[in-house]
Amino acid sequence: MIRLYHIDKRYGDHQALKDVNLHVAKGEFVYVTGPSGAGKSTLLRMLYGALKPTGGKLLVGGVDASKLPQKRLPFLRRNIGVVFQDFKLIPNRSVADNVGLALEVLGTPRAEIDRRARAVLNVVGLAGKEERMPQDLSGGEQQRVAVARAIVNDPAVLLADEPTGNLDGAMAIEVMEILMSINLRGTTVLVATHDAGLMKRFPQRTLRFEAGRLVSGQ
Repeated sequence: MIRLYHIDKRYGDHQALKDVNLHVAKGEFVYVTGPSGAGKSTLLRMLYGALKPTGGKLLVGGVDASKLPQKRLPFLRRNIGVVFQDFKLIPNRSVADNVGLALEVLGTPRAEIDRRARAVLNVVGLAGKEERMPQDLSGGEQQRVAVARAIVNDPAVLLADEPTGNLDGAMAIEVMEILMSINLRGTTVLVATHDAGLMKRFPQRTLRFEAGRLVSGQ
């Protein structure tokens, strides 16, 4: 599903990733961990096309994302869901509207958007809150909306960048349980985190980065 060959990423004189080689199989659940500045977020941003590597080859679902022209990025991203630490919900749109935004961009009929938004909100435990506004929800509920938005298009890959970083212990566990359940449905999931407690509670293969190098978990 995901293959990296000798990936480098430089920002000026700073090398964020150094000669990274890895393979994530279809349907795997993988943690990406390491100290701040180790390269975790850089890796995830490359996988959904927000950054291009300085060198090497990066395949996502058989597509060479390292050479993909800008105009073809939307086609890559249709198969990738992304969850951020700070939710990135639109404050003046309802929960259902936030979830359905990706489908709206694709020109999906309104009735289908509503049906699929309600279905995924039920998956993340938010049935009945479709018309609520983001600011009326708890932090854990807002992150569940973000997860619903990421999976409404039934992506092959789900990337979560510190998805529990702004949540307390109980809410973090709820979000992790949802990510695990999504993985059980066949979605390949990568979670960037430094939360050792969660990784111990939900053990999975772990890729550890230090100073831009993949040091374990290959």
